[in-house]
Amino acid sequence: MEQRLWMILQLFGGAALFLYSMDTLTDALQQAAGDTLRQTLARLTAHPLAGVLTGAVVTAVVQSSSAVTVLVLGLVGAGLLTLQRAVPVVFGANIGTTVTAQLLAFRLEDARYLLLVAGLLLWFAGRGRLHAAGQALFAFGLLFEGIAVMAEAMEPLAAGPVFRQWMAQVRHRPGLGLLAGLGMTLAVQSSSATIAVLQRAAARPGPDGGCLLGLAGAIPVLLGDNIGTTVTAVLASVGQSRDAKRLAAAHALFNLSGAAVCWLLLPQFTALVRLVSPHGPESAVLARQIANAHTLFNLGCTVLWLPLTPCMVRIVCTLLPEKHAPELK
Repeated sequence: MEQRLWMILQLFGGAALFLYSMDTLTDALQQAAGDTLRQTLARLTAHPLAGVLTGAVVTAVVQSSSAVTVLVLGLVGAGLLTLQRAVPVVFGANIGTTVTAQLLAFRLEDARYLLLVAGLLLWFAGRGRLHAAGQALFAFGLLFEGIAVMAEAMEPLAAGPVFRQWMAQVRHRPGLGLLAGLGMTLAVQSSSATIAVLQRAAARPGPDGGCLLGLAGAIPVLLGDNIGTTVTAVLASVGQSRDAKRLAAAHALFNLSGAAVCWLLLPQFTALVRLVSPHGPESAVLARQIANAHTLFNLGCTVLWLPLTPCMVRIVCTLLPEKHAPELK
């Protein structure tokens, strides 16, 4: 009993460390950039493709699509950015957030102590933007420490028969995997955290000698993650302008439609991910395959929706029409 309690505390402690480091990293990078992020988003969105690139680059730097989406929601709510210009930025933010999974696939946790020490020295010795950059570097190292703590906590759990049985059900029942990914992301409000856990858990050795979950079982969980991450934007739009609510709806439509297409073409999508990923033993390449699946999903959704941006704007405007004051009689 004590061992199970310790395992649960360690797992949630690692998740808390991961989420705290993500939040700190976002804040520190925003401080280092000053008002540049806000000005860049407001200025470099004249063309839809420029909006996508801006959203992708800013999110890759800030390491949080939720932060960028909330920032764009604020700009739309303040009337500084039109809905037509904001939608492609959100598309790009979804692409930029896949950088986190790609970095995690490099297994940089072995260098986390170097990042922590270097970041701490720069944090205390630097001034102004160097101070903020040191804080960001320290938070980046702390992010990998959180992943290492979660992985250590999952070791006894992953070796148990209950976990193996549950993972086997997820592997053969894609619907259960989608619900699992959706539930995890709703619980922790971070798709990056759940994908980090997925990259580790999916590669665990199974009873047949292969991976416990494998790529085919991991992709439905990934689709659930992408659906769950839209809740942050929906919550952030509460109390804001009608266009801000429409932007949150566009974000949800983007991910839901992409998940539906990938669900219908699940075998083909899985084959495509394997084609563009490194070849080798599944346990060695699965983390990269999951990262590539995450990137392909968001790239594919963007390629599909970018030419249809006016259509998406019309859809969300129809779903959320303007409120007209009742006529006085």
